[in-house]
Amino acid sequence: MTRHAIVTGASRGIGRAIALGLAQRGYDLALTDIAAQESVLRETVEEVKQLGRKCIPILADVSKIEDCQRSVTEAVAGLGHVDVLVNNAGILRLAMIDETTPEHWDQTFAVNVRGVFQMTQAVVVHMKERRYGRIVNIASLAARTGGPGQSHYAASKSAVVGFTRVSSMEFGGHGITVNAVCPGIIQTEMGRNNLRDPERVTYFEKITDLHRLGEPEDVVGPVAFFASDDSAFVTGQALNVDGGIFYS
Repeated sequence: MTRHAIVTGASRGIGRAIALGLAQRGYDLALTDIAAQESVLRETVEEVKQLGRKCIPILADVSKIEDCQRSVTEAVAGLGHVDVLVNNAGILRLAMIDETTPEHWDQTFAVNVRGVFQMTQAVVVHMKERRYGRIVNIASLAARTGGPGQSHYAASKSAVVGFTRVSSMEFGGHGITVNAVCPGIIQTEMGRNNLRDPERVTYFEKITDLHRLGEPEDVVGPVAFFASDDSAFVTGQALNVDGGIFYS
């Protein structure tokens, strides 16, 4: 049976890599992103279709509950059912604590935390009915150990890890697993903005056991594992995917 997945924030970076990786593994997909990313999202959708998989684009802002509910409705209508939700959408704009405004803090939490909650809440009704589901939340190594300028981001990703743990408790009896992936330094647009200068790149290459920065494709395997039946007895976990920076 073909599995079906929703991936949020799927137009580029880690989200795009996950979409293509799941398509290569035989998944049909519904890919969401904000309207400003429409052209790039449609390019990713076409790439998935070229792999022979069904794929539908959905323009949605995960910070808006009505968009989350509509995303799930459109995905179920377009695909027939949804087996997997990958909560990937997220934002990071660096700011030191004494420079962070309440609006900046709230915007970060609206996307990174409330978006995960709202998408989960929207899809879990459908998953409970089918007594099957895989929810994979993209957190961050910042949830373990953030850096200067990341207080709002680190706090939001820590919240995602906590939400993952409690979700697994509440949904496990319905055949639904919930896990998180915590990427380290990944060479996406967001990751490059975070590093900013060659000295920081060299620093992270040195402290990473594999002596390199991550690529978006490095996150795909762990996500695919959590999305599959190979992880049927794994839930409530947060897996570091960081090349060996942090141990817990």
